[in-house]
Amino acid sequence: MAVTPEPGASVAPPRPSLADTLAVYLKRRVLIVLFLGFSSGLPLALSGSTLLVWMTEAGVNLGTIGLFALVGTPYTIKFLWAPLIDALDVPLLSRRFGRRRGWLLLSQFLLIAAIVFLGLCDPSVSPVLVAVGALLVATASATQDIVIDAFRVEILDESEQAAGMASYVAAYRIGMLVSTAGALFLVSGFESVFGYTRHAAWSAGYAVMALLVVVGIATTLVADEPEKSASADAVHARENNLQRVVEAAIGAFSEFLTRDLAFVVLAFVVLFKFTDALSGAMTAPFVIDLGFSRNEYAAIIKGVGLAATLTGGFAGGFVARAFSLPASLWLGGVLQGLANLAFSWQAVVGHDTAWLTFAIVAENFTSAIGTVIFVAYLSALCRNPLHTATQYALLTALAAFGRTYLSSGAGFIAAATGWPWFFAICAVSGTPALLLLAWLQYGGHFDGLPAR
Repeated sequence: MAVTPEPGASVAPPRPSLADTLAVYLKRRVLIVLFLGFSSGLPLALSGSTLLVWMTEAGVNLGTIGLFALVGTPYTIKFLWAPLIDALDVPLLSRRFGRRRGWLLLSQFLLIAAIVFLGLCDPSVSPVLVAVGALLVATASATQDIVIDAFRVEILDESEQAAGMASYVAAYRIGMLVSTAGALFLVSGFESVFGYTRHAAWSAGYAVMALLVVVGIATTLVADEPEKSASADAVHARENNLQRVVEAAIGAFSEFLTRDLAFVVLAFVVLFKFTDALSGAMTAPFVIDLGFSRNEYAAIIKGVGLAATLTGGFAGGFVARAFSLPASLWLGGVLQGLANLAFSWQAVVGHDTAWLTFAIVAENFTSAIGTVIFVAYLSALCRNPLHTATQYALLTALAAFGRTYLSSGAGFIAAATGWPWFFAICAVSGTPALLLLAWLQYGGHFDGLPAR
């Protein structure tokens, strides 16, 4: 016999069906985020790995090429100008298209100009000018990322956040693939088919990449401005520009730090992906050390590794939609830690291509699940439309700190312990994040956040 709940009793929301979970990926707002993900992933390699290939072919010395790692700095310090994006409107564009879309269009126009400028530079003639072009591309790209992150958080309903992030991650990876392998194929085609000189071929390749930014512009034009922008517009109408910038910068910090367990949350943000970062820092040297060739490793990474990443991203969206946020974080945290044990066994079996394929698939699949769930959590933390861009940029900077600096000692650990134990340590290194997760859950941290 069915039992009718008493009035006032809380009723758990029904878990979504598989059809509902799949249908959310076809919603208009989620598709908008997907195409913006492509636009966000496209520029990264153009100032990074693809540019380094061009410089190597142009005969630039290795010392100079190594220094070009510094052109990625805008991605790690983007939180410094995020308050400007939260506080200021873009003349003409914001009035016509809205607060977030105005900034999106500005960053995309600047990105096209920067990519074309970089493509016209010649590494063999002036590496300094190439560095300036690369910095312009990275800065415009980082600015676009700030706006897209804020736009995604504000435009999607709570039930769409995980699916939106899964779509974003998948499209971001595809954008990166287009600007790496796709760009290299284009350059080769311009040389062999059209008879372009090497420099002309590279310039043409970068021009095509700039043209692809139009995908992001078209998406921005057909998108709707987030409803949350209305409350920010009301504040903007009452305050001057300088006042708004100061309040956006200070308010983003103070509003976050006054929350319960704020410092536990910050520590959790730093450590959640640490297990991935520690193992990822040494995966390539480990594979080469076992006797695999560079081409074997690249083929697996670009082939089944990419497929596993894309599949894992959508699986992460399913998990985050089907389960509560803390349960999803537990599942993602445990899986991404355990995946490292596949590399421990690889160290035992040695040069075994089938097992390496399995290990890379397991690592990429679970890492993507963890990434989607983690970013859904970061999105849930950024609830104030006056501070969304700044807070999200700060949180991703903290996550990058764990990935960049805490994992810097991975080589010393591997040298001291050997490969089997190193990856076992990587698996265990996820434990502090899980202990912090238990603390947050016990302290009621998730009660005030969206359920999924």
